[in-house]
Amino acid sequence: MEKEKMEIKIKLEEALALSTGSESYFRHHGQALYTDGMKIVADIAGAYWLIDAIFSYARKEVFQVWHLDVVGSKAFLTMQEDTDAPVLVRQEIEFTDFPEGQWKFYLVVDPSQAVLMVPNEY
Repeated sequence: MEKEKMEIKIKLEEALALSTGSESYFRHHGQALYTDGMKIVADIAGAYWLIDAIFSYARKEVFQVWHLDVVGSKAFLTMQEDTDAPVLVRQEIEFTDFPEGQWKFYLVVDPSQAVLMVPNEY
């Protein structure tokens, strides 16, 4: 299992390094969209649950920084308005097979839609 998680982590890191823009947007529910980079994350890591989780907490802040910190099989999902701002959302995930590490995502919200993306796409 650990070898498989490491292979997934390497695939994710390689794919995310190449995600420098989005040609397609995928509809989540209503006005919520996610980018090619987020689709790559969900596809490679089997993590559509992560997109669901982020959108379930989505707030009105125009710019949101989401962190997924994974150690072993546990993770914490947190959100801040900016890197140095206080944490506004925190969820402990008791079990995940998402690869270990610190992962960051951005959610940009305007009155008509919200777009979830990986940092290189911002």
